[in-house]
Amino acid sequence: QVPLVESGGGSVQSGGSLRLSCIESWETLCMGWFRQAPGKEREGVAVIDNLGNAKYVDTVKGRFTVSRDNAKNTLTLQMNNLKPEDTAMYYCAASSYSRACGRIREDDFGAWGQGTQVTVSS
Repeated sequence: QVPLVESGGGSVQSGGSLRLSCIESWETLCMGWFRQAPGKEREGVAVIDNLGNAKYVDTVKGRFTVSRDNAKNTLTLQMNNLKPEDTAMYYCAASSYSRACGRIREDDFGAWGQGTQVTVSS
């Protein structure tokens, strides 16, 4: 497994911004962000391949930006205009399968971080 370590979570008011980071031990083909709100199933947020091609779930398009620095093995999620419904535990994930970058599906990813909490108050 590829150890993944997230950071950058916190509490903000609606309309605020947060930046999440994830460091992995070595580069993988596809990385992604997923989130799980209390009482709900984990859902995909965004995925990105090692060329920088990204996909987003509709609910975050235009507000979130995923990026990666391959030289530093770092994945970043810039979250702007946050809403209370964005409140969740956010997880970084990594996959060596190309299909993982073509869609946003949890079962495509085999390596996961411990998660970082994001709380947005109204």
